[in-house]
Amino acid sequence: MNAVRMFAIVLIVAGILGLAYGSFTYTKDTQQAKLGPIELSVKNTETVNIPVWAGVGALLVGVVLLVVRK
Repeated sequence: MNAVRMFAIVLIVAGILGLAYGSFTYTKDTQQAKLGPIELSVKNTETVNIPVWAGVGALLVGVVLLVVRK
């Protein structure tokens, strides 16, 4: 497999996942204060929304790259 074909497959999979899930969340740890042996930290949960146009665009570009190869 060449690099263009692999990139096309990655774009297709990313587009399908983006359309299927629509968003993903991750947890970010932040250190708030450190007082001697006591350390206070906060875990923030962030949500990232994936626009529909980005999923469709990735899917279409992947299909075009896969079909139109030289």
